[in-house]
Amino acid sequence: MLEQAATRVLTCIQCGKCTGSCPESGRTPFNVRMLVRKKQFQAAVDEALPWYCTSCGACTIRCPRDVKPSEVIIELRSKLVEDGDIPVALQKALENTFVQKNPWGRSRNKRADWVEKIDFEVPHVSETQSKRLLFVCCIQAYDPRCMVIPVNVARLFHAGGLEFGILGEEEACCGNEIRRIGEAGLFEELEEENKAAFEEYGVKEIVALSPHCMNVLKKEYGDMGIKVVHYTELLAPLIEEGTIKLPGSFGKKVIYHDPCFLGKQNGIFDEPRSILRAVPGLDLLEFSRSREVSLCCEGGGGRMFFEVEATYQRNAEVRVLDAVDRGAEIIATACPFCVMTLEDPATEKGLAVKELSEILMEVL
Repeated sequence: MLEQAATRVLTCIQCGKCTGSCPESGRTPFNVRMLVRKKQFQAAVDEALPWYCTSCGACTIRCPRDVKPSEVIIELRSKLVEDGDIPVALQKALENTFVQKNPWGRSRNKRADWVEKIDFEVPHVSETQSKRLLFVCCIQAYDPRCMVIPVNVARLFHAGGLEFGILGEEEACCGNEIRRIGEAGLFEELEEENKAAFEEYGVKEIVALSPHCMNVLKKEYGDMGIKVVHYTELLAPLIEEGTIKLPGSFGKKVIYHDPCFLGKQNGIFDEPRSILRAVPGLDLLEFSRSREVSLCCEGGGGRMFFEVEATYQRNAEVRVLDAVDRGAEIIATACPFCVMTLEDPATEKGLAVKELSEILMEVL
């Protein structure tokens, strides 16, 4: 792998498309092209720079030579992790994940506490006929703001007659952010633990709540022989076919924010919009920067766990101002990281941020 990465770096022609597509470029000291250049010549890199990357993937998507600049950043971070040159907040997130299998450091036996808010039984995946696993992962399991997401999705699936089960405390962090922070060894441990559970219980399909989980399970766990989808991919046809009926009305102007890991990295653009268009009374708006060129919220690549030192207008603030200009009342998204990063600046401007499942539950 290292030899392949070194060969890729040497093919870089310094065209600048990576920097031109980067949401941090020109606003922070971060410059993807220059970091790739330094990697080409094995030159020293300012240890603070790689941590600006949000892992949005825009640079890798646009690169004409398949250099995979976002992977180069992960390699640079891995060296910093090995040398101990890592922000304290990220170090804490890694330690928490090593001990409790989640960056928040919450007790593992509380991973399924969200089930207590549901008035029907949610079985262990081994007890289901479909062997369809609802993969909750960390932020939805532990963060009070996002814990509503698995509750809502479980209720929606139940309403649609879709069988599913969970792993509960046997589920470990998916490792998407851990890998992107640069801790390859810990990522491999999480991967092996989760894959062992999938195999033990005969999991045939994984429904991820977070695009970050979906991405890593689908693309970076190797060929498991298991279908991996985002929950919107299952809900959209159930709503379109009328299996799930939405009797209420949602008379608001809603603008949809494409999460990087769902949209530009996995091409899931239409299902979330289909769901929103099916909501009675909802007026769906679009950002000028949407779909493939959606502006990153800056929550990925470990940035959920720490703030860079540079003072600049955060992307979430820019996104909220764009929403205001479009006349939106609510910013909708399908990613818990986006919900968390957008909510504070949105509240300051009098807008609400809602995860798709929250809107659906209001009209169900």
